[in-house]
Amino acid sequence: ENRAWPLDDMRRRVPEALDSVGLSGFAERRSGQLSGGEQQRLAIAGVLAARPGVLVLDEPTANLDPMGTAAVYEWLRSVAAARQATVVLVEHRVEQAWALADRVLALARDGRPIDLGSPAEILARSRAPLDAAGVWLPDGRPRRRARRRTATPTAPELALREAWFGYDRGEPILHGVSLALGAGERVALVGANGSGKSTLLRLALGLLRPTAGEVRLNGADPARLGSRDLARAAGYVVQDPELGFIGDTVIEEVELGLEAADRGAAYALADRLHLPLGAFGDRSPYRLSGGEQRRLSLVTALARRPRLLVLDEPTFGQDRRGHDELVAILKELADEGTAILAATHDERFVEAFAERTIELDEGWIEP
Repeated sequence: ENRAWPLDDMRRRVPEALDSVGLSGFAERRSGQLSGGEQQRLAIAGVLAARPGVLVLDEPTANLDPMGTAAVYEWLRSVAAARQATVVLVEHRVEQAWALADRVLALARDGRPIDLGSPAEILARSRAPLDAAGVWLPDGRPRRRARRRTATPTAPELALREAWFGYDRGEPILHGVSLALGAGERVALVGANGSGKSTLLRLALGLLRPTAGEVRLNGADPARLGSRDLARAAGYVVQDPELGFIGDTVIEEVELGLEAADRGAAYALADRLHLPLGAFGDRSPYRLSGGEQRRLSLVTALARRPRLLVLDEPTFGQDRRGHDELVAILKELADEGTAILAATHDERFVEAFAERTIELDEGWIEP
């Protein structure tokens, strides 16, 4: 409509665009009730529908499940094969991006170019500096498998028992979900976009109340805890970092609610996550890049060392060094007794972080 297209063209093109990102059948759904990954697919469809001559995509698959990612790259391959548009793709998930590219521009952390050339040329002559800069490579290092636990916690930090939830009466999103996390346990929550992962995380923190069943955080109903008690018991990293920012500057955001004695540890944590407050402290959280905003949200949650840490897509927008440092920090927190539940599509993160994996499928926990 904004481009004054004829109605017949819109009726033909819109279903094609939705189908190209795996949203066939979603035309009548309310956009505000889609999951974060589904909203991202919808944004991509809105760009694709116009078939532009130049297409610039900034980490389009960051929060997408494998099906959504495959749909986006299938469309991009068809565009490239037909030479329908010039595509500029900014991406950390490089496995499919490198195979698609005619040329690769690799940038260092300070924005200076490391190399420019075909994918084969880049890998042949610049592998060492790329690795040193923390750039993900398509044939990266072998995955490091986390140790696995099998014992059920006897005194769980978090327990959901036959929990049901739906935003609309008669349309449940979660179907009788039961799970338990013990102190120091690292659990990955996986599943397709729209399967209920973010909803489950909000239930765990008392931000939503189950329509049936119960949720217990260290034995208490989190929905009945005061804000101070809940903040001590649990930390939450939301999928969209901007939704959690309160401070006008990065340093205000980090220090908000922290005791003076804890600030040194928070500053050190910011350094480890490549967000040094000497360089970033006076900047607005809203002027950071997407990856920097994600690291800031992690610093504010991790610095408080809660008994339960709930993370929604913690690794999007991160290079290899930031990804590896986050995994190391989370393992340290777990060793100190923090239970960690992370919803993610990042298979590398699951392999390196998780002792246990829980899969959601349309609101049901897969056995």
